[in-house]
Amino acid sequence: MYSLGSRMRFHLFGKSHGPHVGCILENVPLGMNISMDELKKDMDLRKPKDGIGTPRKEDDDVEFISGVKDNVTDGTPILMLIRNKNVDSSKYTSIPRPGHADLPAMIKWKDHDVRGGGQFSGRLTAPIVAAGSIAKQMLLPAGVRIAAFTRSVGSVGDDDARNINDAFVSREYATRACSAGLDDLMRNEIMSASKEGDSIGGIVECVVSGLPIGFGGIWFNSLDAVLAKAVFGIPAVKGIEFGGGFGLTKMKGSESNDQYQIENGIKALTNNMGGVVGGMSDGMPLVFRTAFKPTPSISKEQRSVDLSVMKDVTISTEGRHDPCIVPRAVAVVEAVTAIVTADTAICEGLI
Repeated sequence: MYSLGSRMRFHLFGKSHGPHVGCILENVPLGMNISMDELKKDMDLRKPKDGIGTPRKEDDDVEFISGVKDNVTDGTPILMLIRNKNVDSSKYTSIPRPGHADLPAMIKWKDHDVRGGGQFSGRLTAPIVAAGSIAKQMLLPAGVRIAAFTRSVGSVGDDDARNINDAFVSREYATRACSAGLDDLMRNEIMSASKEGDSIGGIVECVVSGLPIGFGGIWFNSLDAVLAKAVFGIPAVKGIEFGGGFGLTKMKGSESNDQYQIENGIKALTNNMGGVVGGMSDGMPLVFRTAFKPTPSISKEQRSVDLSVMKDVTISTEGRHDPCIVPRAVAVVEAVTAIVTADTAICEGLI
């Protein structure tokens, strides 16, 4: 199993083409009512959309094996399973696919199950979203809300200032864009790459509102550090930046500093730091962006090696793959953020 968290422990297990994927969530408060409607909405947001997602369709029904009775937590670890029902293993060979974890995994583990990417597959993000939905429901009574959206896909970017309400609006669109116009442009960008047998990447932006001043830790337990570590665990993530991010390097301190004023308490005039200073919340919305690489599975011919005979070969990846994973990854970024935030909130007595 692959684990995350300090007090609220999250454990992930399964493989893409195994019988199921699932997770264990420990130390969820006793007596919490879980909204199955909200859980299903979150699971549906991760599902591929027609035309821009993989043809592999799964029900993604979450089975609570233990820890929940009549939709109420009983204080014991919550075990969730999601069955893999739509599996096609016929397209996978011993030739490592460029851009995947195949090569290091096959070298490190001689019996590595390469089908669907095995334990490295994005299929394992399904139980992450399930656990994240519970974490979001835990945080809501404390006034903490989490939402993400697609900031860019390929060459199509959203240059408008956005807030958490815009992020919630993105749930109406297949690409998780914040407007119908951007949704059309991003959809066309994805479909264009797909028609060429290629793929594209993009950027997901996440916003967390309602964090009190001082929420988080310092040094290696800082809020941005623990978030960054968790977010980098999501398959295909290649970068993260908070607030102004790398753009801050082009500013002077007088421009980048978020100055304060009294306005219903203490409030910053800007949010260049993305709501985090010294590893703790400054009371402004937590804002970060995550870069996702293009889907490595493409039908265009690429160079690789046949490990059985140690010779150069070419490979064209067949099977069912997303030409762009960004729209589905939005729900995953939300979920991971919720798990980390809920764990920190328990540590600090917020929930």
